[in-house]
Amino acid sequence: MADFLLWEQDDHVVTLTMNRPDERNALSTPDIFDAFEDSCRRIERDLDIRAVILTGAGPAFCAGGNVKQMRDKTGIAAGTPADIRATYRHGIQRLPLTLWNLEVPVIAAVNGPAIGAGCDLAWMCDIRIAAETARFAASFVKLGIIPADGGAWLLPRVVGQSKAAEMILTGDPIAADEALRLGMVSAVTAPDALLSEAHRLARRIAANPPQALRMAKRLLREAENSSLATTLELSAAMQAIAHHAEDHDEAVTAFLDKRPPRYRGR
Repeated sequence: MADFLLWEQDDHVVTLTMNRPDERNALSTPDIFDAFEDSCRRIERDLDIRAVILTGAGPAFCAGGNVKQMRDKTGIAAGTPADIRATYRHGIQRLPLTLWNLEVPVIAAVNGPAIGAGCDLAWMCDIRIAAETARFAASFVKLGIIPADGGAWLLPRVVGQSKAAEMILTGDPIAADEALRLGMVSAVTAPDALLSEAHRLARRIAANPPQALRMAKRLLREAENSSLATTLELSAAMQAIAHHAEDHDEAVTAFLDKRPPRYRGR
């Protein structure tokens, strides 16, 4: 599974491609979760990376968990209730913590069905764009289980409490056009235009100073669960750091000189 997550870098943008199309990119083994953690650590350390695209190989974005393992009581479904709890805590639950805390902006390029944990994987990203062939389903209840990978926390923050409850309690799928109408995705494209559109968006993000991007994303994350007063305090502290960055000086000078800025990540 070492090659589950393919890495491709183009200047300041990294594309991560889930590469098990024959399994619909299911999230089923510890090696997969290791691959996400390893890639995110690599991204976090490299200040030259300013944006990330996450997509899937083949017709599906991600099919979520392995249903055959559930049937056979293997993998994520093996052992006692205590064993299964530990498997989730030390397995798939690493994904929301890893992606949510990554300081570099992540765009989910949803190329096809995003089902169960695959649906939640899309919500772990900052921005979502979808191919016309994409659909989203928090389908856990249809298998007699619950969203144990953070979906009950993530989805209401994306689409609101009422629609999140409807999706989780019915398990019914949402098509790409409805996802756009509901604000779940930022854009819907033809399937063959999806990655081009994702790269255009990533380049727009990556055109900005990397340290400011990382602080802006961190501020968005912290504001999710903070009061206005606490968010303002954190904003003031981050802004003080930003004002002393070389890239801030370059941005101001370039603006006044009416020329493109040249950022160095300092």
